[in-house]
Amino acid sequence: MTVAERLPEPSNPLGLDGVEFVEYATSRPQAFGALLEQLGFSPVARHRSREVTLYRQGTMNLIVNAHEARTATPRLAAIALRVRDAGYAHRRSLELGAWDMPTRAAEMELVIPGIRGVGDSLVYFVDRYRDFSIYDVDFVRLAGADPQPPALAGLHYFGLVQAILPERTADWVDFYRTLFGFAVLPEGTSFGVLPDGTLLESPCRRFYLQLVEPPPAVADDVRWDEALVRLALGAPDVPKAIAALRARGIVFVDRGRVQPSERGALTQAYLGGVSFELVASDLAS
Repeated sequence: MTVAERLPEPSNPLGLDGVEFVEYATSRPQAFGALLEQLGFSPVARHRSREVTLYRQGTMNLIVNAHEARTATPRLAAIALRVRDAGYAHRRSLELGAWDMPTRAAEMELVIPGIRGVGDSLVYFVDRYRDFSIYDVDFVRLAGADPQPPALAGLHYFGLVQAILPERTADWVDFYRTLFGFAVLPEGTSFGVLPDGTLLESPCRRFYLQLVEPPPAVADDVRWDEALVRLALGAPDVPKAIAALRARGIVFVDRGRVQPSERGALTQAYLGGVSFELVASDLAS
């Protein structure tokens, strides 16, 4: 390919501009918060009326929602996508067949439009993330907290792993492609130490989705539900990030084909099943 033969930019119908926040639900917010602090996140604000805490490091916002949480093991409950116009993104998604998310805003709270995602998860649309953000209204800053804590070893959001049922890959590819403009990466493309499944790239090229069907040998008594199952954090230098996290007490899986390397690493399962993945990435730059 010559310099003049530029590949076309992917379609970006919603003006997607990365991830605004990822939300976990858990009935053990203190225990999960302690784990997040080991991972480099800091609590910076609390919701005005709900048991919800905002954690942050670098460019990453992570919400821990204990309000009416039903399970102790933290589960990925929502992802908020930055878009050009949240109202338009919401209307367009509904016109294309998405299921609406009932409004849950109380008095003096912002209404954040959204749709149903995989399983019980939600997908929010946020267009207030530059000079004025959603946190300025719904959250109260914690006294003495640094509102912009730096990222540990350059960590940033890289993507999400989604478990799907057998022979459902085409359906979910169509969902993400039609509603948001995601593109399937060529076969053979892989990231990290767990490369199985189908990889999708966001139209803004700032984060990824990995769709994973159950392996053929999965046991009959193993429950395999469709859900968001893991958050992947990008790191410009994975060995450096591993060393920094190990120094803070994080343990990484080191057996079989899952070995920490320059490509990535996987933490052990905490609090009954939540884990995090590291992936070599320069997305933050």
